[in-house]
Amino acid sequence: MSSSLVPLKARRVGEGVRDVKSVEAKTSYRWCGVAVSNGADSSDGDRFNSCQVIYSQFGLAIHQNHHQARRRFVEWAQNEIAVVPDFHKRILFSDEAHFWLNGYVNKQNCRIWSEANPRVYVETPLHPEKLTVWCALWAGGIIGPYFFKNDEGHNVTVNGDRYRAMITNFFIPELNNHDVQKLWFQQDGATCHTARATIGLLKDTFGDRLISHFGLVNWPPRSCDLTPLDYLLWGYVKSLVYANKPQTLDHLEDNIRRVIADIRPQMMEKVIENWTSRFDYIRASCGSHMPEII
Repeated sequence: MSSSLVPLKARRVGEGVRDVKSVEAKTSYRWCGVAVSNGADSSDGDRFNSCQVIYSQFGLAIHQNHHQARRRFVEWAQNEIAVVPDFHKRILFSDEAHFWLNGYVNKQNCRIWSEANPRVYVETPLHPEKLTVWCALWAGGIIGPYFFKNDEGHNVTVNGDRYRAMITNFFIPELNNHDVQKLWFQQDGATCHTARATIGLLKDTFGDRLISHFGLVNWPPRSCDLTPLDYLLWGYVKSLVYANKPQTLDHLEDNIRRVIADIRPQMMEKVIENWTSRFDYIRASCGSHMPEII
């Protein structure tokens, strides 16, 4: 993949853009061998000859140093697995996602990788009602969901203080039944994740077993195809929670809790095995992104 990829633009409805085109790429999820498809016909994406659509609408600049960081991370993980064969089963992957009440599937883990800007504009609601949800996923199952709310119980988005409160009051107590000394924790490079106070809090629990910016092992940027929550879990959950057309955020929250609770631990084991199967492609391609969802 070229190192000259450019970011695409997404504008909100009402910003005076003429001839706004909403592009909904065909999205396919494979849940432990069971394919789930959503979205418009794949021909919607055929117009973008230079564009490799991985998940959906949004684009980010990809630089050669990102490819190198991805390859270094994969090599590190494979070396760890060579020494401890079940190492990949000890990693707690974590992430947040937004769920809009109106069913607008604007996943924060959606990307377009492109060598040229295909001028994609995406319609989004100006003031959507939404939930911000956090989960951790590993071979042993799922920890969560956790819904970010303020002291009055109103739904809010995540910031550093709220993220640290979640770790202290929810995540760490959930680990009491596990041997934390054998577990690693992964998070992406969001600012609320990598604040000094947050990193210090996580190191108090995991020590050097932290895969994160400012952790012992750096999580490579732009690596949604290496995060099981991004390349599978959130899409799978969103494909189900809107089936009964929830009319309130409480109803949507109940749906999310139900769908995640119904996920069997055996499925998580297969998801983690799938994670390791991505390594060979990424190494052979010098850190390029997966061309499709496996």
